[in-house]
Amino acid sequence: MDMSRFHAAFFEESREGLDAMERGLLAMESGDAEADTLHVVFRAAHSIKGGAATFGFSTIAELTHLLETLLDEARNGRRQLDSIATGALLVSVDVLRGLLEAAEHGGGTDDEAVAHARRALERVLASPADGAAAPASAAKPSANAEPEAWHIVFKPFPSLFLSGNDPLRMLRELDQLGAMTSRCLDASLPAFAALDPHQAFLGWDITLPGTVKRAAIDEVFAWVEDECELDIQAVMPAAAAPAPAPALPSPATTDAAPTTDGIDRAGRRATDAPQESSIRIAVAKIDALINLVGELVITQAMLQQRAAALDPNEHEPLLAGLVQLERNTRNLQESVLGVRMLPVEFAFSRFPRMVRDIASRLGKRVQLRTQGEATELDKGVIEKIVDPLVHLVRNAIDHGLEMPEERRAAGKDETGTLALTAAHQGGHILIEIVDDGRGLDRDKILKKALERGLPVPENATDTQIHELIFHPGFSTADAVSDLSGRGVGMDVVKSNITSLGGTVEIRSEHGRGTTIAIRLPLTLAILDGMSVSAGGEVFILPLNVVVESLQPAAADIRTMGGQSRVMRLRDDYLPLLNLAEQYQLPRLPTIVGDADPIAVVVEANGQRVALEVDELVGQQQVVVKNLETHYHRIQGVAGATILGDGRVALIVDPVGLAQAAALPSAA
Repeated sequence: MDMSRFHAAFFEESREGLDAMERGLLAMESGDAEADTLHVVFRAAHSIKGGAATFGFSTIAELTHLLETLLDEARNGRRQLDSIATGALLVSVDVLRGLLEAAEHGGGTDDEAVAHARRALERVLASPADGAAAPASAAKPSANAEPEAWHIVFKPFPSLFLSGNDPLRMLRELDQLGAMTSRCLDASLPAFAALDPHQAFLGWDITLPGTVKRAAIDEVFAWVEDECELDIQAVMPAAAAPAPAPALPSPATTDAAPTTDGIDRAGRRATDAPQESSIRIAVAKIDALINLVGELVITQAMLQQRAAALDPNEHEPLLAGLVQLERNTRNLQESVLGVRMLPVEFAFSRFPRMVRDIASRLGKRVQLRTQGEATELDKGVIEKIVDPLVHLVRNAIDHGLEMPEERRAAGKDETGTLALTAAHQGGHILIEIVDDGRGLDRDKILKKALERGLPVPENATDTQIHELIFHPGFSTADAVSDLSGRGVGMDVVKSNITSLGGTVEIRSEHGRGTTIAIRLPLTLAILDGMSVSAGGEVFILPLNVVVESLQPAAADIRTMGGQSRVMRLRDDYLPLLNLAEQYQLPRLPTIVGDADPIAVVVEANGQRVALEVDELVGQQQVVVKNLETHYHRIQGVAGATILGDGRVALIVDPVGLAQAAALPSAA
């Protein structure tokens, strides 16, 4: 069998496992872990080791085996995971990510990093165990007492077969460990007429000799612990048996005994609860489906436009059908777009580790709080927003939050707070990065701006001063570090967010903290736009960048240097671009004369620009088509769409248009 065809699933599941391990280890280190967090971490390591061994990735399997051994000691109560052990485990997670990357794409491995991770784990394993007391469920009255037997109650959930597991295989494995006795539990077996061969109804009451190692028993059930009720108890010799106590599940199991309300204590479903199922689908297939739905939306719009000329009395059934088609198309479009929607947790999940490492390097104490992780956003937006968020979080820790002694002197808690929140606001999502640090220093920013010769408005507001940090190369750092201070980043952050059709806003109070608010569209596949006509063609302006539209008087338009034009708008002059000329289209004769032009003011990368157009057509929601699949990227063009009459309309990119025109700074 060609095992390579299963590699993609292994790599994806292993990366998910490493993410789960990292989250669990950080939660345990901060004291916020749930009861079964350690077991979740162990199970992820066990799965990666098993898959790596199956596919022949020996380096991954060997390193994960060491990691699994350490976790097994901790979950069986033989060792406490202190900061040194947790650090070694986190380093191993990083190294495993690199090994997976190399195995997937054929790159070289960092042998030095692998050796360092192995040595760190081996040092922890070689150190004396701290004699952590085993939980009561282990039923061990002393360190030397051994059980007389093991009593196991194993009741598969009905859905166990669907996960590819076979209870008989597990019984055979248990029997190979030692002389096993078992009794079948058939109380849940339905009548023959109601029997579903795809569901599991039988359970087993099993006894094994005490010479069998607990770890070997756990190994048998490691793959099904979320798919069954499992209780493993040690039967101690009569002389050593402790006083009777309520039976509790072993720390090696994840499912607690079911309560009377049908829900187990670990928060998992009971046997009769409905089970959610999922299926992995390639992103390319989802994108193709979304593209087809977009074509359907365009076709529906074309039919609706043609039907507008029909007599409503004569064609009432046809028009009613088109109304129903519009409703169904809209619902289908929303449902399909929902397939690409992912929780913001996919972006937020990388920050606990990053915050921990940066704070440790800087000697700061930082508490990270996240809220709204379940808020959903288009997969494409999430992928492109991660880098800006990384830079903003790094800046908040490095520049915003003070050292413990500085916070103490200011009457603050030594531990600074950094919060990441996400929430829906209308058709957008609002992401905020909030810190309770020193805030932005208005005077320092203003001084740096004047030193660099940046234009600063008279009687500038705090918002206008804060916006100066988005200028390329701007930095208020007194010294350059490996984290920041080179003046590279904030301009790129704003540019990246603007390219997504989003906006970024800064609110800060000196000595109290800073909030950076990012507002993004929910999806990049659908766009609310303003239709304008120029040079006989229709263009779409993203509605979120449109500030206002007006008809300026001839006296408000001036020419600078014989070429560039500016338009006076109240107390400011804005660069004026003729949209037809920008796309090398002929100007229509009807507007060359004395007719006042129409100007649409848009905000391009922090700079307002006026676009001269022939006509305002209206506002509409359009399906965005990517042109870069078949054509080279053109500055000033963000994509295209198909109008209801079948014509293709370009979607204007104001940022690229301004850069292509090499606009001079307006006075």
